[in-house]
Amino acid sequence: MRRASSEYTTPAAKKTLTALLILFFLTFPHYSRYLHKELEGQPIGPFFSLDYFYNIIHFIAQQTLGIVHEGGHGICYIFLCRLWITAAMGTVFQWLFPALIGWYAWRRGQRFWAIVAWFFLGFSMQYTAWYISTAHEEAIVPASKAFLGKEGYHDFNYLLSLVGWVKYDALIAAIVRFFAYMVMFFALLGMVWYSGSTPEDRRKRSDRMR
Repeated sequence: MRRASSEYTTPAAKKTLTALLILFFLTFPHYSRYLHKELEGQPIGPFFSLDYFYNIIHFIAQQTLGIVHEGGHGICYIFLCRLWITAAMGTVFQWLFPALIGWYAWRRGQRFWAIVAWFFLGFSMQYTAWYISTAHEEAIVPASKAFLGKEGYHDFNYLLSLVGWVKYDALIAAIVRFFAYMVMFFALLGMVWYSGSTPEDRRKRSDRMR
């Protein structure tokens, strides 16, 4: 009964969240500048302005994704993984976290919330694309820029240097960014579909299409 009822909960809230995420997606080019230039020490705009709002989102995203990313590295520190696996595991963990939440919600029949999680997978991939694009800048991330405040390897400088692709970091970042946008876009389509109809409505549509 719980699984069935979850599809009917708060349809207005689902539509509101969908509308907000569509607005966020449409204004994402404005938000993405936070990923590509240093904003520390700069004014963040008047209270309740778009810049102020996006600065808060960026701060929360940085902290949340940073914790998850470092958690992936932490697992390898415990199990003494090889260096290239340790470097990759931060991003793997950062992507798996929302992906598995979405998978779990989908298995429980909560289709809408699964797709919301996958939207944030695309959002997380945007940060990865930015990180890849900086691979050519430095092999060692100084403590002042590191999330944990300690000097360390730049994950993608190390990984791309293994295959001699550091000079292609901008191209690789662009490819990841393209797929990130696609994940976000198709997630929004799914959210529109699942927020605008009941399971019975969708079954009737499917029957008519057969």
